[in-house]
Amino acid sequence: MQKHLTLKLKPAEAADESVVKSYIARSTGTNPARISGFHILKRSIDARSRQQVWVNLTVNAYIEEPFTKREVTPIHFQDVSTARQKVIIVGAGPAGLFAALKLIEKGVQPILLERGKDVRARRRDLAQLNKEGIVNPESNYCFGEGGAGTYSDGKLYTRSTKRGDINRILQLLYQFGAEDSVLYDAHPHIGTNKLPHIITAMREQIRNSGGIFLFEKKVTDLVLAGNCIKAVKTADGDEMVADDFILATGHSARDIFQLLYSRQIAIEAKPFALGVRIEHHQQLIDSIQYHCVLRDDALPPASYGLVEQVNNRGVFSFCMCPGGIIAPAATNPEELVVNGWSPSKRNNPYANSGMVVQVEQGDAIKYFDKRKEVLDTIKSYTPAGEHWKNSPLLLMQFQAEVEKKAFKAGGGLFVAPAQRMADFCQHKHSTNLPECSYLPGVQSSSLSEVLPDFIYKSLQGGFIAFGKKMRGYYTNEAIVVATESRTSSPVRIPRDPESLSHPQFQNLYPCGEGAGYAGGIVSAAMDGERVAERIIEKGR
Repeated sequence: MQKHLTLKLKPAEAADESVVKSYIARSTGTNPARISGFHILKRSIDARSRQQVWVNLTVNAYIEEPFTKREVTPIHFQDVSTARQKVIIVGAGPAGLFAALKLIEKGVQPILLERGKDVRARRRDLAQLNKEGIVNPESNYCFGEGGAGTYSDGKLYTRSTKRGDINRILQLLYQFGAEDSVLYDAHPHIGTNKLPHIITAMREQIRNSGGIFLFEKKVTDLVLAGNCIKAVKTADGDEMVADDFILATGHSARDIFQLLYSRQIAIEAKPFALGVRIEHHQQLIDSIQYHCVLRDDALPPASYGLVEQVNNRGVFSFCMCPGGIIAPAATNPEELVVNGWSPSKRNNPYANSGMVVQVEQGDAIKYFDKRKEVLDTIKSYTPAGEHWKNSPLLLMQFQAEVEKKAFKAGGGLFVAPAQRMADFCQHKHSTNLPECSYLPGVQSSSLSEVLPDFIYKSLQGGFIAFGKKMRGYYTNEAIVVATESRTSSPVRIPRDPESLSHPQFQNLYPCGEGAGYAGGIVSAAMDGERVAERIIEKGR
């Protein structure tokens, strides 16, 4: 027979198959020899007790019957090479890729247009950015096959449970090469080193099924016909026609936002979050979270999640990367952006996390009101008859302005301005900086001169409060690196809540992070599938 059991084990016990079997036998009153095997259905870590860290396992045990390997029924994809219905997908990040796979599953041909390069060629551009401080605006940490998700850690946790079938997304990732742990870990993670192989497998499936996948195919214009999109134009002069169009361009495709605005296609300013990356030694975070001097080898490097209200403004951790590195995520010269990622083993000596503050339209208005030289530039982009304060691009311009200040403060070549944590909070110049994983290098700077005042002050209060929640977290051995600014899109592309199409164009489907409807790999993938399903339903 098979039986579901929940076990509470010490880390070393949970890592030992024979010990798990002995606990199953004890729980069921069975001889251990009669336990042929088990599948883990759910695994989570409980570190709330200061005396002992526990691992909670939910297992399906095989008792007195042969054990069979975990079976996950693969999702079947049709041959769509001759399909009549065609959908152009602009952007090959998680939203675009999963939309394409859903369309193929239902017999519709996707045509993916990716402005960047494939994952292998993209890696060379990332190396040039890290080592030489040269950014390729079309091929970087944000643009290219797999989108920002490919080189930003591969965390698969989401709270967006109502947006789609999370288990299906995890199953597809497993089907394309992820380890089976993504099916049962409470906070599944793939790792930046393994994601490219999974993304490549998805691309091969799309092409083998008759889908079209084109690289270095940047969309520069839309051909409009009444309340429909007729075609897209690309930078190389092509004009491509389809029945429907999915915009899955990611949170950093500012040129797409500007294109929509110039063509009077409705977009909206969307609140986002901006701040810094904070980096500690992983051993310190382990000791705080696991209440120990040295982490048990059977436990993964510890992570954390922090949130605090400072002067009625939210300050929170974002994209925490245990055993990871800080990476340059700029998409334009002279704009400095940092992000974080971890390899699958999370075995680097540092832990980093975004620490960010919510930014509203009113914050940007106050910021620009005090800066005439910047304000004049903003006004020049604002159409006649429209007040600059109402511009849907205002938060995007605020984001870019802070990134430019960070680049200048670092001195060029994407060297990042940085400060020790306690110095940051006490308005002290850091005479030297601790070692940091950020490869282009760091430059001691006063971050109060880089960050807008309301963000700087909110982070000061947040760091001190976090130090009270996690004893030892507030330390001058931690380094604060600016600027973490691509947390989400500063623009939303509106869509009808039922059809998911744009209010002005019945065959244009804004999708994923770039449109303002997702935040991470899984939620973007689910949104891509939802949009594809609506297109399929319409075509029936």
